[in-house]
Amino acid sequence: RAAAAAAVASAMQSLFPSSVSAQLAPYLAADDPFFWMAIVATVFLPTFWNIVARAEYRTHFLTRLMCGSRYLGVYFLASIIIAISAMRSYFIHESLANNPQFELDDQLAMLLGYPLIAVGSILLAGSYYHLRIVHTYLGDYFGILMKERVTTFPFNVIDDPMYNGGVMIYLGDAILAKSYAGLALVVVVKLTYLVSTTLFEGPFTTMIYEKAAQEKAAKKQRKQKKQQ
Repeated sequence: RAAAAAAVASAMQSLFPSSVSAQLAPYLAADDPFFWMAIVATVFLPTFWNIVARAEYRTHFLTRLMCGSRYLGVYFLASIIIAISAMRSYFIHESLANNPQFELDDQLAMLLGYPLIAVGSILLAGSYYHLRIVHTYLGDYFGILMKERVTTFPFNVIDDPMYNGGVMIYLGDAILAKSYAGLALVVVVKLTYLVSTTLFEGPFTTMIYEKAAQEKAAKKQRKQKKQQ
């Protein structure tokens, strides 16, 4: 791990001229490997799960790998996503400690940071409670569809409560650490989730349910014709 961090630090030093690094120095340690690894992990994670989940939807390769069990396929994918998420969180928290701080009263930082973490945690917990592990980790792509859309808390107060809850937690951590790098990473996380849900995950999930509804309606019509 230390060798990888050193390699990343060396690469960043080569990318940024000394004059640029000097200008960034009050706000960001440009050679901090954890900051850049956090960005890579943040962008990679939704890219990975969207590619893998779409491949599963089209080919069922994970289901076949798990001896035909869709649920085992979901659990396998979930374990990978959780592991990468843990790595990303580790990189982010290491970056908070390695970068310059902005000035903010300690009490004000706590008044802002802890409520953000608390609310974000509630949103996450509420989402997990309703979706469980199967629908949190893309069970729809495995053909395990929900009977109806969840419209209770927290889904009735904010869109994508799981993603936004995570962003709020990272923002609270950044404020508590008084970290410019932390704030920058929050923006990266938010933009990455926004692109993922708006352009990829959201439309594809909608297509899955629309196609399932059409197939159900067609099946019902065929059944009615047979009865006539």
